Amino acid sequence: MAAHTEPATPHRIDQMIEEAIATSPYVARSKVNIEQRGGHVTLRGTVDSYFQKQMAQETLRRIDGVARIDNRLVVAAANCQTGGGRP
Repeated sequence: MAAHTEPATPHRIDQMIEEAIATSPYVARSKVNIEQRGGHVTLRGTVDSYFQKQMAQETLRRIDGVARIDNRLVVAAANCQTGGGRP
């Protein structure tokens, strides 16, 4: 008989999100605000690079119970290049 897995509770999803971000070498938790409601996760705050922005999202993508991620992280202006880097 196959084991039945219960869906993740909102509290457990919050715990898994916190653990994932806390253990990620790419994301400074102090700069990221995370809201989760019904499997919809919203990321807000400032990160140092587009890579960190993407990795914050990817870190949460595989968590059971996360159905959607709204990545509203902003890349710090000092780290953004405009105009393709040409004068």
